[in-house]
Amino acid sequence: MLEWFIGWIANNAFLHRKFLEYFCAWEFVWQFEKEGSISIEDLKTEVFGKHWQDETWHEVLRLIAGMIDAKFVGEILNYLMVQDGEEEKFINLFLAAKCLAEVRNRSVIASVANKLFGKVKDLTKYDLWYYYTYDNAQETKLVQEVRIQAVVTIAAIWKDNRDALHCLKDRATVDNYQYVRDAAIEALVSNFKDDPDTRSFLKDLTTADNVWNVRCAAIEALASNFKDDPDTRSFLKDLTTADDGNVRRAAIKALVSNFKDHPDTHSILKDLTTADNENVRCAAIKALVSNFKDHPDTHSILKDRATADNVWNVRCAAIETLASNFKDDPDTHPFLKERATADNKWYVRGAAIKALASNFPDDPDTRSILKDRATADKSDYVRGAAIKALASNFLDDSNTRSILKDRATADKSDYVRGAAIQALASNFPDEPDTRSILQDRATTDNKWYVRGVAIQALASNFKDDPNTRSFLKERATTDNQWDVRGAAIKALASNFKDDPNTRSFLKERATTDNQWDVRGAAIEALAKHFRNQPELFEIYYNCAINDPFERKRDYETNPRRVALEIIIKQFLQHPQTLLLRDRAENDLDEEVRKFAQQKLAELEK
Repeated sequence: MLEWFIGWIANNAFLHRKFLEYFCAWEFVWQFEKEGSISIEDLKTEVFGKHWQDETWHEVLRLIAGMIDAKFVGEILNYLMVQDGEEEKFINLFLAAKCLAEVRNRSVIASVANKLFGKVKDLTKYDLWYYYTYDNAQETKLVQEVRIQAVVTIAAIWKDNRDALHCLKDRATVDNYQYVRDAAIEALVSNFKDDPDTRSFLKDLTTADNVWNVRCAAIEALASNFKDDPDTRSFLKDLTTADDGNVRRAAIKALVSNFKDHPDTHSILKDLTTADNENVRCAAIKALVSNFKDHPDTHSILKDRATADNVWNVRCAAIETLASNFKDDPDTHPFLKERATADNKWYVRGAAIKALASNFPDDPDTRSILKDRATADKSDYVRGAAIKALASNFLDDSNTRSILKDRATADKSDYVRGAAIQALASNFPDEPDTRSILQDRATTDNKWYVRGVAIQALASNFKDDPNTRSFLKERATTDNQWDVRGAAIKALASNFKDDPNTRSFLKERATTDNQWDVRGAAIEALAKHFRNQPELFEIYYNCAINDPFERKRDYETNPRRVALEIIIKQFLQHPQTLLLRDRAENDLDEEVRKFAQQKLAELEK
């Protein structure tokens, strides 16, 4: 019997975990309500306080909230709301929302629930405490995650609240960020599908919104959730001829996903593979193979588009789709080999190389083709693609490392040398000469791009080497190219922020470097890694007032504007309104004046 029970537990691990979570929660509740051995303060500080940062405990904490009196849950929610959860992506607030969902009578703690709603609503507009550009992938991704989770949480936890509906509609129409609007659309239709206005709201967005991504999100939501509406299919079919190619592409995808079995769908798709818009042709190709892979025409259509289409990105889409869906067809491998060398467009040859490496790594010809293309192709993009494919798929080949070393120094293209350096550092950090190669490339390569790549690779892979920090400092001051000095500053700040000398070095670079990009990089690094430090206010203030930047091109980022934004985000206790007024009226750069005027208007609301 015991053996049977142990076997049952092993085979029902999910149920076992659920039982454990329930009994764990019940034990705390028993001690709180029945035994009186723990108080509400203990529950807040010792149970929730010690475990809110650990997501593996969230189910237990949520169960506790569902078992105790609502007034005590209110106290716990207030406790969670005052915790500093920013480093954990506000997990404290999202946990609080989950706990609120367990309360059967929210009216008992209505004021607390409203306060929490306001805090989560504020997170739909969350931003970081330092300046960053949208193309900074890590920062942008973090902000997106928080904002999107806030939107999803509002829809899920407050779906019976009309304020939540209004909030979602507002975010879906006026938010400055497309991804928030997309999330709001999805959350709206998932949680308020039965609202009489939802369908018409979505239809309006599909045609009237001036951002194509939002129109596409609305198309997808409309098709997925109102498939049975008699007008939906004809509406989507009409959109396949819309002026905007991206909208047409979304309509194609939605039409096929939701009306695959309609007798006209295949013929519509087939016609669209030769439509006048390249985005539409790409979408039609992908939809055709996703939904009609076994149709006798599909394979031949893909091969035709992979060779005969006059636009390279359509040929790429056809090649990628052909390789991943018809790998076992005897013609696919030789076809890809031919495209990897014969296509007159470098991007298509690169796509064929990637497809070969991904789908036919064990074929003896693949490796030799990659080696040949890594040196012989006339396009630096193709040589770079071949190098990356070699490193990803043939690390155990004795020649791979020597090819990377050779390409890191001998290739005439800085892009290829950079790709080889990155592959070498990522895949062979323990080889005895890798570090010396990186250090050599970081100082002697005649292209700033390669020196910058080598610096980043050195900092990421050899942080513990005692010479790395001093090398970065040296590059941050002596390299004659500002891009390299900036890369060294960012690498130093990211990898050595706990070193007591890093902050003073950044302060010095923020004021003395003769190039605005480097001064700006140092200011950004200070704000990012040394948050809310009062002694840095003077540095930011002086930069906002005195940095000598003079705009020569529209895309340049003024350090004065960067410093001003940091002051607004990190030093609310300072009378920044006076500084904003000064910059709004007196800054020589029109962009800074506009930014200051905008922030003034927001503060005065």
